[in-house]
Amino acid sequence: MHSANHWGGSLEINGGDSTTEDERSRNMDWDRASISHQRYQNNLDETQQSWLLGPPEKKKKKYIDLGCVVCSRTALKWTLWGILIAFFVIALPIIIAKTVPKHKHRPPPPDNYTAALHKALLFFNAQKSGKLPKNNGISWRGNSGLQDGSDAMDVKGGLVGGYYDAGDNTKFNFPMSFAMTMLSWSVIEYEHKFRAIGEYDHVKDLIKWGTDYLLLTFNSSATKIDKIYCQVGGSQNGSKTPDDHYCWQRPEDMDYTRKTQTSTSGPDLAGEMAAALASASIVFRDNTEYSKKLVKGAETVFKFARDFGKRTAYCRGNPFIEPYYNSSGYFDEYMWGATWLYYATGNDTYFSLATNPGLPKNSKAFYMIPDLSVLSWDNKLPAAMLLLTRIRMFLSPGYPYEDMLKSYHNVTGLTMCSYLEVFHVFNWTRGGLIQLNHGQGQPLQYVANAAFLTSLFVDYMNATGVPGLTCGPRFITLNDLRNFAVSQVNYILGANPMNMSYVVGYGSKSPKHVHHRGASIPKNNVKYSCTGGWKWRDTTNPNPNNITGAMVGGPDKFDKFKDVRTNYSYTEPTLAGNAGLVAALVSLTSSGGYGIDKNTIFSAVPPMYPISPPPPPPWKP
Repeated sequence: MHSANHWGGSLEINGGDSTTEDERSRNMDWDRASISHQRYQNNLDETQQSWLLGPPEKKKKKYIDLGCVVCSRTALKWTLWGILIAFFVIALPIIIAKTVPKHKHRPPPPDNYTAALHKALLFFNAQKSGKLPKNNGISWRGNSGLQDGSDAMDVKGGLVGGYYDAGDNTKFNFPMSFAMTMLSWSVIEYEHKFRAIGEYDHVKDLIKWGTDYLLLTFNSSATKIDKIYCQVGGSQNGSKTPDDHYCWQRPEDMDYTRKTQTSTSGPDLAGEMAAALASASIVFRDNTEYSKKLVKGAETVFKFARDFGKRTAYCRGNPFIEPYYNSSGYFDEYMWGATWLYYATGNDTYFSLATNPGLPKNSKAFYMIPDLSVLSWDNKLPAAMLLLTRIRMFLSPGYPYEDMLKSYHNVTGLTMCSYLEVFHVFNWTRGGLIQLNHGQGQPLQYVANAAFLTSLFVDYMNATGVPGLTCGPRFITLNDLRNFAVSQVNYILGANPMNMSYVVGYGSKSPKHVHHRGASIPKNNVKYSCTGGWKWRDTTNPNPNNITGAMVGGPDKFDKFKDVRTNYSYTEPTLAGNAGLVAALVSLTSSGGYGIDKNTIFSAVPPMYPISPPPPPPWKP
């Protein structure tokens, strides 16, 4: 009986092979599944394998025992690499920088204005009277005028000190005060430049030498005075009596009587002295005691100026003063002195006076008379109005000052316009020099002052973002105005038809026969008498002593210059002229940067809060 085959297929056994076909088929199926599973495993990503196979076995970290600290070998490796990289990136450059020799970069060479400025300041050292300090720096000068003021019995120690005015040996308070005001103004506006060129302490010493003397010439400790000692020395025209003009002697050898002149009235002189002391008080603001002393003196002397019973010009009828420094009026000094006192004290009383309509009316400030646009030791109007314009430009005080300040501002702009050749207000030489004194002698002092005012006004406008000003139908840029100042100062320094620098010792060609007693007489231990020194006045030989930095009178209206000692119009320097030159030079130099010190001048001025104008009157039908 045959057993049934329920699974189907043959029941035969092939040869001696013990494996059935069914088993082979089953083994092949397992092999395929194995291969398929292996391929499937190869296609799994690491995440899927981790699901199937579980987490991989972690490697054990290796540690290093450093004794007190056990740390990972990997962490130690990276720490060492970090230290090594930091050494090469940070430490090595520092080591190299410290060990390599340093090569200091030379500062840029000073511009021409700085070089001239150094010299111009030395002129004041040469003009000092009194007992000179050891560091005065002028080898041919010595102590002089030690008996000055001995006839002023109420002045303890006399009137020793101050400055000689020019080539003579007279001490005039009026131009000396103006010179000190101009120096102080230039320091207040451009202190950073004086510091940059190393002249800040020097110029402060020069100012103090002058203000110390001015404080001696009246009772500065009082609140009210009745006189000012306005001059020491001097001369009368045509006199044969030994005096400062008739004699030609070194200051150290003066042996003639030097009379002290006294003013019991003098609003012009006192107003200028107040300006000098008040402006200097701002320069010396860090020296509180001295600054207060200057302010007190300024207020005292200005009260004398304002005394209604003492309003006769200080020089009126005095033959020792009137022919030389005659004052044409005093309302400009009222405006000038009051403005500086306001800056020095912040007292509104002075500001109200400076903006009082009576001052410009009486001084004819708004008449646009060309001569009144020229700053000098006699006429302060253009400078005073520029200072008041500064208040409007930077502080905008508003009512009740705005109307008057606006007028001052307008006139200041017109003054600047008048200096430009294109408007033909003043004559000009063919060589390019503006004629601010109608072609008369000693023109450069007026030119230097105009250059300073123009350059300073440009700096004011730059500081307030004003691009220029309108002169009639024309718009004048700041460069146009600056170019005027530059052209005039360059003319003084040698860019002229004579190719001569009119500042002694500056440039390759400058005057050699300066009208100056001390510079023209040798320091050879010989005391020359009053008339014995005439031979040094009249010789055609160059001066034995170089009066470095002195700006001489200047050329004539045809650009011609005669280097002759006896012609003072060409060759005599003055204190006031050199002060204007210093101011112009420091305003133009690029040493220490450009621009002004905007805020120092306002140190004592309180914040301004414009008050509301009065309401309009009630309407009436």
